[in-house]
Amino acid sequence: MTSPAITIFRGFPATASYIWSPFATKLEARLRFAGLKYKTEQGAPPKGPRGKIPYIALSAKGSDDGSAEMLADTALISERLVAEGLAEDLNAKLTPVEKATDAAVRALLEERLYFYQCYERWEQNYYTMRDKALAALPYPVRLLVGQLGYRKMSSALYGQGTGRLTPEEITKFKTEVWDHVNALLTASSRKRGSGAPDGMFFVLGGSRPTEADTTLFGFVASGLVCEAAPETQKIIRSLPTVTEYAEKIHMHYFPDYEHWDEG
Repeated sequence: MTSPAITIFRGFPATASYIWSPFATKLEARLRFAGLKYKTEQGAPPKGPRGKIPYIALSAKGSDDGSAEMLADTALISERLVAEGLAEDLNAKLTPVEKATDAAVRALLEERLYFYQCYERWEQNYYTMRDKALAALPYPVRLLVGQLGYRKMSSALYGQGTGRLTPEEITKFKTEVWDHVNALLTASSRKRGSGAPDGMFFVLGGSRPTEADTTLFGFVASGLVCEAAPETQKIIRSLPTVTEYAEKIHMHYFPDYEHWDEG
């Protein structure tokens, strides 16, 4: 089957570097694990089919008739690519228990850690987050849109439950999540799969990445580059196995990207 033309809209200027969105980097990792080429564009949430970043434009290679299909939600995009035979199912060879573990790791990050990081970025480091996320807007407009975004995020965090916690409690829970991740990676690093290239190791301990690795790498890489998440950076950098895991994936799958220590 002919490879499709894929454009990822990340919400940030299109450069060869990681961005602050863990889900955008998750999606990029998913495509690179599958060996699929793509290009990146900035885009914007209102232009996406579900009103959020990231989203993609998928079209037949060489097509220039404007018939690209717009797809959103990283999990649904992955499922679509697998269903159409464009990407290998990363979890196809997992046992039922391994699939459950994979899903649990993704849920821990996407349904729990994500909200702790939103609090850190939008509540504790609001001005840094606003000026980066809304850098394309003129300053007066940025102030207004930033305030609206802040109120929306605060309301969402309160409704979800994170906004009802104290900063100290959030730090405790956030640290616990990274400790859990570190425990999994430490066990995996000790039994590195013999078939893994470049001495890489993956979160479930196999020789190849699974869907959980796309999510985990997205959260590690975005956490290391996000200037609005100093506490998260400190936590990640205090865990050598976590940084080694990300370093090896970066060198093998993202050699063209600026390293998080070079920005």
